[in-house]
Amino acid sequence: QVQLVESGGGLVQPGGSLKLSCTASGIIGRFYDMGWYRQVPGKQRELVARITDGGSTNYADSVKGRFTISRDNDKKTAYLQMDSLKPEDTAVYYCLVRLGIRDYWGQGTQVTVSS
Repeated sequence: QVQLVESGGGLVQPGGSLKLSCTASGIIGRFYDMGWYRQVPGKQRELVARITDGGSTNYADSVKGRFTISRDNDKKTAYLQMDSLKPEDTAVYYCLVRLGIRDYWGQGTQVTVSS
């Protein structure tokens, strides 16, 4: 059974940085995509960043140049480095693993950007 454990959320001031981690278990091999999504109350979950098993990345326009997604295949872990954070980045951040046609989600971690 695939399980995802996220960490690294918290409260940060505008302009600050946070680094999220997502570690997967129950997966064999490295041929799966990983991503980060976020959701605020009353809105749909939206893509933040995604990285393929080959290392190709794509980002939401709102985070380009500020966020960086990476992965360590040996550790089965994805990271989201978030810099120059803005209040509008406040959301619950969810990790996603796409394995074939199936999606697996983490439990979410709260990120709050406020002074």
